[in-house]
Amino acid sequence: MPADLAVIGLGHLGLPLAQAAVAAGIDTIGYDTDPRPVAKLAAGQSPVDGPLTASDVRRMLSGGFRPTTNPTELGRVRTAVICAPTPLGPDRTPDLTAIGAAARALAARLRPHTTVLLESPAAPGTTEGFLRGILEEGSGLRAGRDFHLAYSPGRVDPGNRAHGFAGTPKVIGGLTPACTESAATFYGRLTDKVVRARGPREAETVKLLETNFRHVNIALVNEMAVLCHDLGVDLWDVIRCAETKPFGFQAFRPGPGVGGHGVPMDPSYLPHAGRTPGHPLRMVGLAQEINSRMPQYVIQRCATLLNEHGKSARGARVLLLGVTYKPDLADQEGSPATEIACRLMDLGAAVSYHDPYVPDWRVRELPVPRADSLYEAAANADLTVLLQNHRTYDLQGLAVKAQLLLDTRGASPAGAAHRL
Repeated sequence: MPADLAVIGLGHLGLPLAQAAVAAGIDTIGYDTDPRPVAKLAAGQSPVDGPLTASDVRRMLSGGFRPTTNPTELGRVRTAVICAPTPLGPDRTPDLTAIGAAARALAARLRPHTTVLLESPAAPGTTEGFLRGILEEGSGLRAGRDFHLAYSPGRVDPGNRAHGFAGTPKVIGGLTPACTESAATFYGRLTDKVVRARGPREAETVKLLETNFRHVNIALVNEMAVLCHDLGVDLWDVIRCAETKPFGFQAFRPGPGVGGHGVPMDPSYLPHAGRTPGHPLRMVGLAQEINSRMPQYVIQRCATLLNEHGKSARGARVLLLGVTYKPDLADQEGSPATEIACRLMDLGAAVSYHDPYVPDWRVRELPVPRADSLYEAAANADLTVLLQNHRTYDLQGLAVKAQLLLDTRGASPAGAAHRL
């Protein structure tokens, strides 16, 4: 059966889009080359942590959503949205392998008048260059004449119920004005507001700016955390007061590192054709350097606290609380917990963990012991480190039970724990 929409890539970007489309009454298929997420979805389970619950998936299936690994389905849709992952590779450039595979599968079956959209994080120029080339070569059709092509940055904040898909404006940049309008017509069925960019490069750079904005500001407040600790200043009180300013300030909070699916991108790492030679974003590079130092700073604070209480890191029992990148979600993408655990193990510490959303955790391919009784584990540990503040944690109670508590999130009551 033909469908109105194909979502290509059933991960953190694709699933919320598919959910919104089904809710809007759009006949939707979900395509992935990996049979595992397709099988899980068909069984009524979410293949990834965070965006959807099992009940969400079941509602989508009852609404007509069809997950598939059959690429012939792609030739029967009016709109195709590529939501493939683009992690940074070892050379710090975006890995476009998954986008390329999705584009080739689509190109072989692309029909005239189809609207093709890219939502994956990508460097400016990816839609016009890389994606367009694969689609035109594989289909024999011409973008902007035979089919519509546009870019729209994904704006998904897992677990954020205040800003769902419909309430989040959608930015669109098409190859031609007609491409933009075709994309706007589609997204207008899903969201309350559509914002038209001048073109795909501008839309791609919107994602770049939004991601870099987050990382740069987290880096600023992480540096302030180190400075304030050295000065004996309560940074959390400083932030509380500063965020009362009704203009010119947005509160960010420090932490043991920066996790999530959005990765900061410095144009100095992009292919030559996609950057201005000699003009890297120095602030972004510095932000990455600062944020990447935070796990080591946490280790230094751990060692110092243990030493101040007559204990050595070697042989110390350290309990890590919350190993996900975001509170109240199971998603561990980019979480600093893994690096912190590795560094503690290198110092000879005996590491255990507790996380209500992560029943099993492996570091260096080895299982980390999970605490069953939280309060008992905190009482027995030489040091308890809060890495993620899940709502289920009673920090007042933990502060009483723990021998030593280091709070890297500033979530415990003032004076109840040592703060980052």
